[in-house]
Amino acid sequence: MNRILLVEDDAALGRGVSLALQDAQTALTHCRTLSQARQTLERESFDLLILDINLPDGSGTELLREFRLKSSVPVILLTANDLETDIVYGLESGADDYITKPFSLAVLRSRVKVQLRRERASHSPAVEQDGFYFDFDSMDFRKNGQSVELSKTEQKLLRVLVSSRGVTLSRAELVDRVWTDGAQYVDENALSVTVKRLRGKLEDEPGAPKYLKTVYGIGYVWCAPERGGEGL
Repeated sequence: MNRILLVEDDAALGRGVSLALQDAQTALTHCRTLSQARQTLERESFDLLILDINLPDGSGTELLREFRLKSSVPVILLTANDLETDIVYGLESGADDYITKPFSLAVLRSRVKVQLRRERASHSPAVEQDGFYFDFDSMDFRKNGQSVELSKTEQKLLRVLVSSRGVTLSRAELVDRVWTDGAQYVDENALSVTVKRLRGKLEDEPGAPKYLKTVYGIGYVWCAPERGGEGL
């Protein structure tokens, strides 16, 4: 069952969107204010959010920024704000898609299906290896049962390495796959710094790493377990 949260203050439009999207595989919850949406998100989880920007008690982008601090669930902004600067700001705030009013319900349905399909494809099983537990979807990282706090960049790097464990990845490939925020130039030292920090949090002896190893002249590799273990 796909669970969608719609935050839209226009009651008639909300009913129309609900009728267009609800079916046997989809359940839609409609909130008309930011406060209602916040309360709903505290109680329930969703597979997709559709947010209006101009709401009676604030901006949908405010909720989007809050939501992005704790979830990567896809978000579609549905708004009358159609200036290029509005679209850029919405996408840079964390939206996965931006639809301007008026819009076609058929187009909305198609874009919702795309985001739900991407969300399903992006889910990965938790990784367990030698006392490590990495759940990238819920951002839960543990070492010998103890929680480990990782930055967003450290999470990205770890995910890339663990998903290809046993395979040496070049520095250039790691930079391309980790720093995907559109930056035109990333200092080569940024990767070295992130690797050092990640080792400090995960390795028992960061100076003689057992898992995140350097392959000199090439890049880095997350060593595969000799036996057992589950993976991406």
